Amino acid sequence: MDQYAVKGGTPLVGEVEIGGAKNAALAILAASIMTDETVLIENVPDVRDTNVLMQAMSSVGAVITRIDRHTVKINGSQIHNLVIEDEYMKKIRASYYLIGALLGKYKHAEVPLPGGCNIGVRAIDQHIKGFKALGANVRIVHGAIVAEAKHLTGNHIFMDKVSVGATINVMMAASMAEGKTIIENAAKEPHVVDLANFLNSMGANIKGAGTDVIRIKGVTKLHKTEYMIIPDQIEAGTFMMAAAATKGDVTVKNVIPKHLESITAKLIEIGCEVEESDDAVRVVAAKRLHNTQVKTLPYPGFPTDMQPQMVAVLGLAQGTSIVSESIFENRFKYVDELTKMGAEIKVESTMAIIDGVSKYLGAGMTVPDLRAGAALVIAALAADGFSTLDEIQYIERGYEDLEYKLQALGAQIERVSDETQLKKFQLKVG
Repeated sequence: MDQYAVKGGTPLVGEVEIGGAKNAALAILAASIMTDETVLIENVPDVRDTNVLMQAMSSVGAVITRIDRHTVKINGSQIHNLVIEDEYMKKIRASYYLIGALLGKYKHAEVPLPGGCNIGVRAIDQHIKGFKALGANVRIVHGAIVAEAKHLTGNHIFMDKVSVGATINVMMAASMAEGKTIIENAAKEPHVVDLANFLNSMGANIKGAGTDVIRIKGVTKLHKTEYMIIPDQIEAGTFMMAAAATKGDVTVKNVIPKHLESITAKLIEIGCEVEESDDAVRVVAAKRLHNTQVKTLPYPGFPTDMQPQMVAVLGLAQGTSIVSESIFENRFKYVDELTKMGAEIKVESTMAIIDGVSKYLGAGMTVPDLRAGAALVIAALAADGFSTLDEIQYIERGYEDLEYKLQALGAQIERVSDETQLKKFQLKVG
């Protein structure tokens, strides 16, 4: 099995280009089958999650043509099966977006319960509540969600808690329901807005995405479109944290700085210099950073998907920091791996208490999930000596060409597949 070999201690310096947003791409790819006409989508990240979702879509009859690595054409007119197979769904949780898309267009969907990273319970109760409010009959049969309706009718839906997945799923189904739907306490994440813009470009009538009240007038059919996915705020944030941890100077290009405000604010608070321009952010960490407090919250708060990377940085900051996780209860599984490097972190329930150390030491680590993997890479890049990271397939779920982008910034990191390659790498970097 492939692993990353890293020799740390080199500040990252230079420019890095950010790809399309994985979470936006997953929703938009699923929604593309809601028309019988051909849709062109640009800036699709070439990562495991998007590729698995496209395989699942092909398996039910969607015709997907890759124009180039980041551009796809999708035609949903040949869909012949409304049952998604389990093999795809075990790999990614975003498979459940196909419920909203298929239910909206065909009034029927059968999709296995979601998989992906094991970072806590991902309740689908709000999805089910939303589908039922639109008139669907929803039941769970043999581990799959079965949703069907004679027709869908708009309704007033209040989400009991802010849920990105449920907001996206209900928005898709409601866009082809009869009449008006209002979703209150809706998620405001950039990828919710991106999906609404995509659906509107196909002829949907959605207003208010990006606020906590989304208003949708159902339409009878959607049409072809050409659309470019927004940049990935989490990939951008990961490189910003890597610059901070390694005392580097990195310009992160092709971003929407507004989407990064909560990350930028924390980096400035702990002592980084951050310069913003129209579509780039530069992070400089010239001196040792200091402690802070962070609580993960729905957008525009600090993203749960950036929590592990932030902890990796704060582990090297002066003083005691506290990080509270309010979204997923299992998100601190990587802490044991960081302690192998000398980090002093105590986890109590949903809180990590971090006593900053002056340096990390290289170690052999195992990646427990996607964002934890990014955090362990950051820690390894900042550490003295060699580190290895196993189970890097988790990282590939959401980061494209991570090792190459880091190498371009001066990082000593390589993917190796056996002991011989590992020894070669160690000899090469000394």
